[in-house]
Amino acid sequence: MIQVKIVTPNGRYNTFEASKLHAHTAYGECTLLPNHMPLVAMLEISRLTLTVDGNEKEFAISSGILHFNKNQAYILVDAIEGKEEIDLERAKKSAERARKRLERKDADTSIRRAEVSLQRALNRIRIKNG
Repeated sequence: MIQVKIVTPNGRYNTFEASKLHAHTAYGECTLLPNHMPLVAMLEISRLTLTVDGNEKEFAISSGILHFNKNQAYILVDAIEGKEEIDLERAKKSAERARKRLERKDADTSIRRAEVSLQRALNRIRIKNG
């Protein structure tokens, strides 16, 4: 089993004992099983899937870092929401706000920040919808 510890800037989010961990890294998709070789990878805004007691748990994550060694996985992310925690209406409103900021393209708009906000909102919508 893999001991998974997820930490955000607000502190520990949760810990799990998982038989499998699937994440999207800067190098592509990655599935970790027990006894996988040590790994450090940058995580992208994406879906994180943990197999816990035979059931898949899905999470929307923002960028972060995955460190795996000796069946210990440490996931450090800016933000994380479990599928059941995602407020779909809030995510849709966030996506709409980001789209409007991108359409404005004025000097006060941070294009990169608006793009990241849109990616995060769309990721949450995708995960909530299945």
